[in-house]
Amino acid sequence: MELNIEELKKDHKTAYLAEMYEKLCAEEKDLEVMILSDNSLAELGSADLESIRIQKKGITDQITTIQDSQKEEEEFPNEIILEVRAGAGGDEASLFAYELAEMYGRYAEIKGWSVASIDKSESAVGGYKEASFEIHGKDVYRELRYETGVHRVQRVPNTEKNGRVHTSTASVAILPLKKKVSFVINPADIEMEYSRSGGAGGQNVNKVETAVRLIHKPTGIDVKSTSERTQQRNRDKAMLVLSAKLQMMEEEKEAQKYASERKNQIGTADRSEKIRTYNFPQDRITDHRIRQSWSNIPGVMQGNIQKIVEALASGTVGDSDEE
Repeated sequence: MELNIEELKKDHKTAYLAEMYEKLCAEEKDLEVMILSDNSLAELGSADLESIRIQKKGITDQITTIQDSQKEEEEFPNEIILEVRAGAGGDEASLFAYELAEMYGRYAEIKGWSVASIDKSESAVGGYKEASFEIHGKDVYRELRYETGVHRVQRVPNTEKNGRVHTSTASVAILPLKKKVSFVINPADIEMEYSRSGGAGGQNVNKVETAVRLIHKPTGIDVKSTSERTQQRNRDKAMLVLSAKLQMMEEEKEAQKYASERKNQIGTADRSEKIRTYNFPQDRITDHRIRQSWSNIPGVMQGNIQKIVEALASGTVGDSDEE
């Protein structure tokens, strides 16, 4: 394996290995020159050369392992943005959006991942009109990547006097935070707005305009960050979310080009696709892509979604139980 020492030195994960490899190469050359100049040292020098080559092989193997890990993390990053947005159904939809966010938050807690709020827009009944969170943790994107789409709930709302089952929806988007993006955002394409951050009910209102909203004019995408205490940090966080959204948009376009070739794959990462129904009266959750159902909705809403995650990862198609 031919190593690019200078490139490896630029990466903090491989820099020390590159330096060790470089020193071994220098020692190897010195020994080869010594052996050529004095044949009596050939036997001793050959043993030292063999030792150096074994060490070089060990370093090369370590570098390969690190690079393979980095490639895997690029494909399945350990950081995501989770967005939930209320859909059809008014207050009930906003409550369901809140419950979905809590479900993923509890699952993150079970997995030992960290969750940080980016922005929340609450409804009058305490639900989420929309909310976004940053989640860090090993395999977070690998596990949650199939959650993007429309989630549907069927249940009797607390405000329903006649016991009728209502249907509401909320959309979820899982946006991976990739270290390398395939595009450059032109600063001239971004419109920036500042406002004051405030808590629920007007509490803890920030007197300084720290909340940041970015609008990407070519696409109309807008993002907001209100959770950080400074304008600069909120701007950085908003840019992170905007980059993730634009990257996802590009990937969705590419996926649509090959949609006919993806019949055996789960979904298209399209957030308009109805993926799952939570039927409370029948205590049944159905994922429409793999046509499988599970019971124990209360447990699932408490974050116990491992069985669903595993079923989606395996892509196993069962008997249809769709309604």
